[in-house]
Amino acid sequence: MISVDTLEENKGFAEKEHADFPMLANPDKKVALAYGVITPDMPADRQFARRFTFYIDPTGKIAAIDKGSSGRGINPANAGQDLIEHLKTLNVPAK
Repeated sequence: MISVDTLEENKGFAEKEHADFPMLANPDKKVALAYGVITPDMPADRQFARRFTFYIDPTGKIAAIDKGSSGRGINPANAGQDLIEHLKTLNVPAK
C-alpha cells in the first residue's frame, strides 16, 4: 500500500487497523504522481491520491489496474471482495 501520508500517520493507521502488510509513506507524492493517481495540475494542497489498486506480477510488471467502476477510485466498502475477484481473474492461487 502506498499513501501520501507521513510515516507517522501510516504507522498510526496500521496500529489502529491491525494492518499486517507493508505500507510506503510517500508524502512528497513522487511515487503517486509517477503512477498517475494524482492530477499534477492541481494545487499541492488539493492533490489527493485516488484509490487505485495496481496488481504487480512476480516479474514486477503491472498486470492490471483497478480504478473502480467510476474510474475515479475504488470503493473501500467493496475493496476486499473486489481484490479477491481480481486475483482470481489473474489466476493467482489462493493460499
